[in-house]
Amino acid sequence: MRLVWTIVFALASGAAFAASPEDDYIAARDKAIAAIAAMQSTNAAVEAQDAANEKARADLEKRLAALLGPFTVKGFPAAGTINIESLSASDIGFGMLDGLRHGTEDGPSIVATTRGLLERWLQSKAAETDADFKLPTGIDEALKLDGFYTQAIGSDAAFTQTLELSLKKPEGADIAVARLGGWAQDVGPNYDQQVVVTVVKGDGVMIAEAPATTPVPRIAACDAIWTAADAAAQKFQEAYQASDLKDEKSFDAANAAWEKGDSDYRACVGEHLPADPAFPALLSQAQSLADHMAGK
Repeated sequence: MRLVWTIVFALASGAAFAASPEDDYIAARDKAIAAIAAMQSTNAAVEAQDAANEKARADLEKRLAALLGPFTVKGFPAAGTINIESLSASDIGFGMLDGLRHGTEDGPSIVATTRGLLERWLQSKAAETDADFKLPTGIDEALKLDGFYTQAIGSDAAFTQTLELSLKKPEGADIAVARLGGWAQDVGPNYDQQVVVTVVKGDGVMIAEAPATTPVPRIAACDAIWTAADAAAQKFQEAYQASDLKDEKSFDAANAAWEKGDSDYRACVGEHLPADPAFPALLSQAQSLADHMAGK
């Protein structure tokens, strides 16, 4: 009898400490990252590195598909591709959120993941030593930050919010937030606006981005704010150029003027847009996305 209980206890203990599918995925991902880093350290041929990268991403994609299960959001393809664009720390697209992207980067798409994978990803970002990449560990808090979307689902451009879109939380959803904003590599008016919606329901997390189906109107008062800021920045930039790039104060002043102008411009749009005839359609687009993501 003692032997029987010993075996039962050993089996139970083994089951208790068995690696979860998320653990297996993270282990495989980190192993692939380390292998590619080792290839780079030994100056392996670029072609060999690229092949290893793509092979590993394909394997991780299959693991994620099994982990996440069927994807059935109306209007989006059932099959997804891995969201992480590279497993090489030196490449753009490294360190993006672990998940599958359903759709295209140029059109509507949804990145699907689990609450556990998102929490692990946020923990890794909270440990960043560079303040520009640091994120909070809490999901609710992280979803309020532009930097979250830039790092999680962007690769070669930064996301900046124009305004928050107030949603009616779909039935069964734990979190539902929506933002109107744009992706860009520089400051200034961005008329290519996107509706970005995040829904957390149970263990599932989905982040959708879609071009605004209703064009965001140009607002003269807001354009004037940017024009004035740009003119001031250009004067500082001219002084910097005239100094043979030695006048650092003028350089910093130019960047500060552009950044403030960008912030003031977006604040102006955020203030005026809710009264514009285009706004209800933008809000409706966001709500429809959230509802479909929640299973309606």
